[in-house]
Amino acid sequence: MQEYEDQIEGRNSVLELLESGKDINKILIQKGEKHGSINKIISKAKANKVVIVEMEKSKLDKISQTNNHQGVIAIVPPFEYSSVDEILEVAKLKNEDPFILILDGIEDPHNLGSIIRTSETAGVHGIIIPKRRAASVNSTVNKVSAGAVQYMKIARVNNITETIKELKDKGVWVCGTDMDTKKYYYQENYKIPLAIVIGSEGFGMSRLVRDNCDFLVKIPMKGKITSLNASVSAGIVIYEVVKQRII
Repeated sequence: MQEYEDQIEGRNSVLELLESGKDINKILIQKGEKHGSINKIISKAKANKVVIVEMEKSKLDKISQTNNHQGVIAIVPPFEYSSVDEILEVAKLKNEDPFILILDGIEDPHNLGSIIRTSETAGVHGIIIPKRRAASVNSTVNKVSAGAVQYMKIARVNNITETIKELKDKGVWVCGTDMDTKKYYYQENYKIPLAIVIGSEGFGMSRLVRDNCDFLVKIPMKGKITSLNASVSAGIVIYEVVKQRII
């Protein structure tokens, strides 16, 4: 496989990719009897005039990056990141206040994939991630997101703090999630142009990022464990925004 190519694995992810109409170089299908959604993938690929290559399972296993290809791998051009301005444009076109997620150093691709999936279902306009010391979009992220990556604007930036300042200059309020604050997430008003910051799995937000947030919120903790998985935290706060904006 050439270096400039990427891959998407698993039946649901490849189906979502075919539905999205994005470029596909070719689809690798496991040799043997075809059952269930594999037939749907083959039919859709033929309709889209995508090249299909049948391959032995052992070869697919060797190529796979997720170790769970389910008999199908799509070879695609590298993921195309968006700009922050493109994310804001999505909100403008929908005539909605911006709703953006900023991930400050999420390193686990499974967490990133889960957050993308939740964000897409909740109508988040885009996600901002840093270029360094953080997970980027790969085949694992795509698979965990159940193909939501195909529909989500994701911007990769050099400096999260500088990006926050730029967003604030454009009228977006920035809300950080942090345990060392007094206000609970459901006590804030989110009917405003908004970006929510979710910190890294182990350390939360960096000090500079925290200091540049307009306000901070926390999630109540009642048990002996005093932290949540980053994707769960993101989901809780994201859906509070959805609830407020629907009502």
